[in-house]
Amino acid sequence: MARTTVAVLFGGRSSEHSISSATAGGVLGAIDRDRFRVIPVGITRDGVFVLEQDDPQRFALDAAKLPEVVDNGTRIVWPTGGRALRAQHEDGSVEDLGEVDVVLPILHGLHGEDGTIQGFLDILELPYAGGGVLDSAVCMDKHFMKIALQAEGLPVAPWVTVRAARWASEPDAVRDDVAALGYPVFVKPARAGSSVGVSKAHDATELDEAMRVALAEDDKVLVEVGIVGREIEVAILEGRDGGRPRASLPGEIVLTTREFYDFEGKYLGGDGAEVVCPASLTDDETERIREVGRRAFEAVDGRGLARVDVFLTADGEVVINELNTMPGFTPISMYPKCWIASGMTYAELITELIELGLARAA
Repeated sequence: MARTTVAVLFGGRSSEHSISSATAGGVLGAIDRDRFRVIPVGITRDGVFVLEQDDPQRFALDAAKLPEVVDNGTRIVWPTGGRALRAQHEDGSVEDLGEVDVVLPILHGLHGEDGTIQGFLDILELPYAGGGVLDSAVCMDKHFMKIALQAEGLPVAPWVTVRAARWASEPDAVRDDVAALGYPVFVKPARAGSSVGVSKAHDATELDEAMRVALAEDDKVLVEVGIVGREIEVAILEGRDGGRPRASLPGEIVLTTREFYDFEGKYLGGDGAEVVCPASLTDDETERIREVGRRAFEAVDGRGLARVDVFLTADGEVVINELNTMPGFTPISMYPKCWIASGMTYAELITELIELGLARAA
């Protein structure tokens, strides 16, 4: 049987470049080679598309030296008609890489998870897996994501959105708005992921520094009420044949000495946070969280996949924190772990994402 050709697209210009590269290492190592022929396409931090090595170990997640895509002198030549992909080498020679059946973008953050690469692939008429333009753009911007969820009657943490211009011109008014929310608060860049630029401000004395850190990543910042509750995450897959989205068993982020699940805790082996899947929940809690995940995915016109992060409060309320349309996908990440706990292997999950992208194109 002829193998399906998959262009695995990773790296990128965002602050999550290394996490995307580490995800590529996991995908390249696990993808079913009997079913798929892989063309690894890396994007450097400067936005250059290069033909990468098909070597999972080159992109292994190593806290001491995070992986990255470097400019090796090659240049990917995207098709202007048809699906034939080519690579131009440093000596000027052009290599025909064959026709691409589907692209698997495993990019995080700006210029990858925000609808831009999805629009690019739509223009090229190349089928791709994962989120589309709309759901990617909406969920990349936490402000508009919350508005979309609220419009569907779904609970979100109270927040204020602060733009850089307002913080510069009327900081005291912003401080008053935040005080009205009540401390502690989480201060987040509106359009970043992997907890990059996120701080917890326990009182007004910590707000200015938290704003400085967040504004270094984005000129729009969300300040959210610190919800007290268990941090639960559920993995969502697009439904088959027009069916409703599928929800995994939920997992839990269990914090011990770490105050919140930051970048170090997620990817660098920092102590004080543990990923537990499946979470210890009652049947009722499990199903309510899964249903909230499905509804959240539907609220943003979700395609492909998403991870829905919620808080489960002491009185049983499920409050949505955020959606990620290309969640952490390394072998140690919550999204694959939730599906593994639900009976799907990492390799099968990759296959399912690719097949969903092919089915959508068909």
